[in-house]
Amino acid sequence: MKAYLVLADGSVFEGKAFGYPKNTIGELVFNTSMTGYQEVLSDSSYFGQIVTMTYPLIGNYGCNSFDDESQKPQLLGFVVRTFCNEPSNFRMDITIDEYLKKHEIPGIYDIDTRQITKIVRNYGAMNAGIVYGEFSLNELLGQINNYKIQKAVRSVTCQSPYVVFSKNRKYKIGLFDYGSKRNIINSLVERGCEVTVLPAYTKARDVLNMGFDGIMLSNGPGDPAECVEIIEELKVIAQSNIPMFGICLGHQLLALSQGGKREKLKFGHHGANHPVMDLATKKAYITSQNHNYAIVAGSLDESRAKVTHISLNDHTVEGIEYKNINAFTVQFHPEACAGPQDTGFLFDKFMERIKAYAEKK
Repeated sequence: MKAYLVLADGSVFEGKAFGYPKNTIGELVFNTSMTGYQEVLSDSSYFGQIVTMTYPLIGNYGCNSFDDESQKPQLLGFVVRTFCNEPSNFRMDITIDEYLKKHEIPGIYDIDTRQITKIVRNYGAMNAGIVYGEFSLNELLGQINNYKIQKAVRSVTCQSPYVVFSKNRKYKIGLFDYGSKRNIINSLVERGCEVTVLPAYTKARDVLNMGFDGIMLSNGPGDPAECVEIIEELKVIAQSNIPMFGICLGHQLLALSQGGKREKLKFGHHGANHPVMDLATKKAYITSQNHNYAIVAGSLDESRAKVTHISLNDHTVEGIEYKNINAFTVQFHPEACAGPQDTGFLFDKFMERIKAYAEKK
């Protein structure tokens, strides 16, 4: 069945349909990962977006019931050059086509993903639509250009708290779910943490009354500046001196709560091959990233915070250590799976801070 990818600039790409056959409109981004397509599909940070995979063959090892990073995918469409409908892997349960149908995600393949990526790189992230059958280009372009991602965090966060236990519990952690990846929870549980997953809009007074040894701020979708209520609550929690560790959106939200500013990147960072430098050690790490916004360098008062990591691709801020509160954050994903786990030691750094805090309590 024919399908069409229509970009906001009027570009039309004809391809073939796979997945769930329905029309969709979203923000178009590209991901440069060579593996981990199931983790990409199930990452809630893609809420409201259509994802183009730059690696040409997708689906060759199928999908399974273990590797999802969230309860259900939140992206709106999936664009690939070639998809494999006869995968081979001992862990496989279903094909990627069956996975997309199961979660009602439309897909398009046999399409020039290299050209699409070039357009996005040159002109920036733009809205797009995937359509099936006949359509009016002018009418569709009007709908595409009027699209805007709204209420992203509120749409993906859990509705009520729940607890994930650890067999060798040492510490009790509160994890704000802004669209959290499951491997953040796994990384904490493996280190002896009982994790209470909290809805994004939980009040600071309630969090501080739960007796946590540390607070984790998760990844998530959308523009951090829209999360005004969350930012106000983080201001209160930060003043308690409880150890805090933020990843991706959590990194951005804490920075905004401390007076920082955010900017939208031209085409974002989406992939598992982004080089980041630790400014203290001058070591470079390959990281997994998925974000369209970044904290503006120099927007935080140097007496209150210092930049610890930068991107070696565009020199944007990738890590912040705070001087006035007990917190550090990173823009990238140290819990990446699939993806490089070069920076997994940051969870150990968090544990050290928690231990020191617990001993003083």
